Amino acid sequence: MTDKPSAETVGGLLLPHARRIEDNLARWLVEPDTPAALADAMRYSVLGGGKRLRPALVHMVHQAAGGRADDELHRRGAVAVELVHCYSLVHDDLPAMDNDTLRRGLPTVHVKFGEAMAVLVGDALLTRAFGVLAECASQRAAQVAGELARAAGGAGMIAGQVADMGLCPVPDGLEGLHVIHVNKTAALIRAAARIGAICAGADERALAAAGEYGESLGLAFQLFDDLLDVTGDAASMGKTPGKDAAAGKRTHVAAVGLQKARELGEQLTRAAAEAIEPLGPRAADLRKLAELLAKRKS
Repeated sequence: MTDKPSAETVGGLLLPHARRIEDNLARWLVEPDTPAALADAMRYSVLGGGKRLRPALVHMVHQAAGGRADDELHRRGAVAVELVHCYSLVHDDLPAMDNDTLRRGLPTVHVKFGEAMAVLVGDALLTRAFGVLAECASQRAAQVAGELARAAGGAGMIAGQVADMGLCPVPDGLEGLHVIHVNKTAALIRAAARIGAICAGADERALAAAGEYGESLGLAFQLFDDLLDVTGDAASMGKTPGKDAAAGKRTHVAAVGLQKARELGEQLTRAAAEAIEPLGPRAADLRKLAELLAKRKS
């Protein structure tokens, strides 16, 4: 029997949120009349894997900002964020993009179901994310949808992917890396934190604090991901290590070396912890999350 993860690990800290998120994903993922083959591939790409960092952030910030536990919008917001994240993974793994064969310790969707189905799974997940929000009667649902759309769209996550693939001009050095990562990775993490605050009815000061926290956390997360790509292994990471270097990708490790990259990650971790201070004692788990992500091995 596998021991329950410690609360002093990322997985342990996120576990109570991840369990609720998993239940809600299973509940809202597949619409009636979805073809069985598509539904199976959607479930494969979403359910039963990952720490659920982004949707857990929605829950954690919602709680820290004084949101009600029975609020349906924050549960739907968390699901929508995770569906957008999972769609991005499915598409990022495609041969035309990162061409990866391993995700969460399993064959990627295009390897298991074929390239055409993988494209359609990603399309279905993205569309369903906004359907999940549209089905909520809350007056804040449109604001949450707008926040998510901005983060995921052509001026956010997709812009970062375009830059990462060299499909548009990007500055050299750390400035260029910031352009890539603030969009490709940090935009959705920032949106998750802000969505939690929006669902709680937070004021502008708390909303801004959540956004600053999410952006610093997202940048640190990507930077430590760069480090793990060099120092990690497939068994612990659940994905292929060394692929960034093999593909000639721009990373902090390639730009400034392991030690300097680690120092930059630690700076961003401190910035995240400081940014969330306006939320007070209820944000203790958010500060702990930033610290634990800096120590993660997977």
